[in-house]
Amino acid sequence: MAISKEKKDQLIKEYATHEGDTGSVEVQVALLTEDINNLTDHMKSHKHDHHSYVGLLKKIGHRRNLLRYLQDNDLDRYRALIKKLGLRR
Repeated sequence: MAISKEKKDQLIKEYATHEGDTGSVEVQVALLTEDINNLTDHMKSHKHDHHSYVGLLKKIGHRRNLLRYLQDNDLDRYRALIKKLGLRR
């Protein structure tokens, strides 16, 4: 269920704001979104996996907090990220 190294490197390269960027809000939100999508697919076929469900809720909360931070500090970057990821916020 974890993101493969190749997929993670691809996401970092796509959402990085500068060379070597792995910790910007955009990169963190992109990685969390990929994790959330994978866990959502997992939960569709494993409805009773409560441990993964709790992890999914924590990741959703973390992404929500990062998006709120970005919205409060740089609205243009927030809107661009939401549009690029296809999130409906």
